[in-house]
This record gives sequence, structure tokens and C-alpha cells, in this order.
Amino acid sequence: MSWQAYVDTNLLGTGKIAKAAILGQSGGVWATSTGYTLSQQEQAAVLSAFSKPDETQANGIRLSGTKFFTIQTGERSVYGKKAADGCLLVKTKQAVLVAEYAAPTQAPEATTIVEGLADYLISVGY
Repeated sequence: MSWQAYVDTNLLGTGKIAKAAILGQSGGVWATSTGYTLSQQEQAAVLSAFSKPDETQANGIRLSGTKFFTIQTGERSVYGKKAADGCLLVKTKQAVLVAEYAAPTQAPEATTIVEGLADYLISVGY
């Protein structure tokens, strides 16, 4: 399956994820939803969010020009919120899944989808 298919089918195709991208941990965008553009600065911040959790917690997460307040950081996952919408960053062995969800989707629904895809990618070496 192509990286774009993971975005289109496994994330957007669920109807629970509004926008998504897959970034390589070494840099670069592997796949993205249509019209979802992360600047170089945003990509760098996403990749450093896991190694600098205090900075991420203090500054929030900016994705495609939208700022989210960081509500949780961990070694594998970072969660953000903006009003009723939210975002998830989930690290695998080689990639970072970036996903945004919009109301009426709730955080637990989106988290199950994105973390589930991350588990699968880790299980196959990515």
C-alpha cells in the first residue's frame, strides 16, 4: 500500500479524521491530504515535539497555520486541542502521523484510529 493510501483510506476514509499527513522522521512529507500543507517550520516542530516535550507544551502545535494547545505529550504521542477540534502526532519507527479531527468527532474516536495505524506501521517495520 502506498503512503498516500494510508492517508486516504486508513485516516480520511474513516470519516473521523479531517486532515492528515505522514512525515518521515528524517524529514520530508511522505503523504498528505489534499490542500493540507505543513510549512518547513511546522514540519520541524512536529519532528522535535517528541524530543522537546516542555517546549511543545509551552508553545503549542501549529499545523497548516492553525495553532493547537498541547494537552498531552509523550514519547510516542502528542495531543492538541483548539475549541472542539484537535490534533494528534504519533511517532512510529520511521514516520510521524499527523492528524486533525473536527467536531463532532471526539478525541477518543480519532485517537483510536491514528494510534491503531501507528501500531500497524510499527508491526511491519515502519
